[in-house]
Amino acid sequence: MQPPAEGRKAPAFSGIDQDGKTWTLADFRGRKLALYFYPQDNTPTCTEQACNLRDHYGELQKAGYAVLGVSPDTPEKHRKFIAKFKLPFPLISDPDLKIIQRYHVWGEKQMFGNRYMGLLRTTFVIDEKGIIRKIIRKPRVKQHSVEIIASS
Repeated sequence: MQPPAEGRKAPAFSGIDQDGKTWTLADFRGRKLALYFYPQDNTPTCTEQACNLRDHYGELQKAGYAVLGVSPDTPEKHRKFIAKFKLPFPLISDPDLKIIQRYHVWGEKQMFGNRYMGLLRTTFVIDEKGIIRKIIRKPRVKQHSVEIIASS
């Protein structure tokens, strides 16, 4: 399978959220979707990103966006993260990395000179027809909602 690219159809997916609800790409047909992949709940950068999306969720909705997060964390961990930070959008649990690999966001990272494999923070802005309009690699987490809306 080719890596996702701007102008191409977004890869289909199916995943379970914090409440056990199944979400698919088809659920968002007719709506714009900000599908964001992040490494881990309750870490500083991931929390900043989620809270930015929370704080500007009304603006995102007004611009026609649904928001859906994906990480390898468990539904239970997602439930606690959502409750702690009052997040208004669902988070998909992908411990087997099926969606993550389908979107090609698992790769080599580096921290303090050490190389390791991990989730590459990336957001896919998908239009009403399921076409990827923008791929935001290494989003600026404190301004992420602005980056999403500006990609419209």
